[in-house]
Amino acid sequence: MSRKLPYYLTYPMPLELDDERKEQKDYEYMKSLYPETAKKLLPYIEEECDRLEYTCSMIYDEYPDKVQLHILTKHIFQKFPHTEKDNSDVYDLIEIMLYHEIYKRRREHRKSMHKFY
Repeated sequence: MSRKLPYYLTYPMPLELDDERKEQKDYEYMKSLYPETAKKLLPYIEEECDRLEYTCSMIYDEYPDKVQLHILTKHIFQKFPHTEKDNSDVYDLIEIMLYHEIYKRRREHRKSMHKFY
């Protein structure tokens, strides 16, 4: 007598943790491909985002305040050693990388909020 497996057992879903590990590994690889200036900026940006990573932080607001983000970008820009000729390019790069880092952290925060133990 052959017993057929239910559909949900024939194609099991991969482990959620394994998917998260793959995403993290992929993200780390993509960061390794950044240009040199971006690699130098990344620790400054991550440090500021780490500082703002707490409950009810402005980075988790539904619509983060643009003025606050501008102030944060300016703060990172002042900490980073740069030359006069590349000011606007470095500032723009900081702003883009900051928004991306905040987006990544907001996404991770939302994922963690949906887990029920």
